[in-house]
Amino acid sequence: MGVTQRAVNILVRPASEWRVIAGESADVTSLIINYAAPLSGVAAISRWLGLVLHFGRLGIGFLGSAIFAIMAWALGLLGLWIAAIVIEHLAPTFSSRSNTVQALKLVVYASTPVWIVGILGIVPMLGVLWLVGFAYAVYLFYIGLPIVLETPADKVVPYMVASAVVVFIANYIVTVATRMVAAV
Repeated sequence: MGVTQRAVNILVRPASEWRVIAGESADVTSLIINYAAPLSGVAAISRWLGLVLHFGRLGIGFLGSAIFAIMAWALGLLGLWIAAIVIEHLAPTFSSRSNTVQALKLVVYASTPVWIVGILGIVPMLGVLWLVGFAYAVYLFYIGLPIVLETPADKVVPYMVASAVVVFIANYIVTVATRMVAAV
């Protein structure tokens, strides 16, 4: 299935798409290279264009914003993988399936709305809409957790909270590292 069709399906029909995703054969490389990299890449390019077009006069500049976009993209992909590994290791605590690829599927496909809304980064004032994408990503994670990692219903919310803390910390570290390297 192509990136576009999968993105539409996970956004429009998440419950049925999670069942398809749970049963699919995949590997870490294909999930990152064939799905996460292109979608997060479009969001990174949009942020870069937004920085160049709207903040070029504020000293960020072309090169600084390009470095920021590239670093955010690369470290964001690494952050997905790290979050999946931690979520996988949390799985037994919540009576869930412990599998790196399944955890990565959950993290990658639940991130879809954040990347789609990230396209609006070209207009920095619309950046607040990132919250809408984030809220929908949390919802997708909530729906996908019992399907993809076979989490019992009574453990979904605690597992989500633990996972959210991990993902937040991973994203915070990625953001700080990116800003330090890009000096933005």
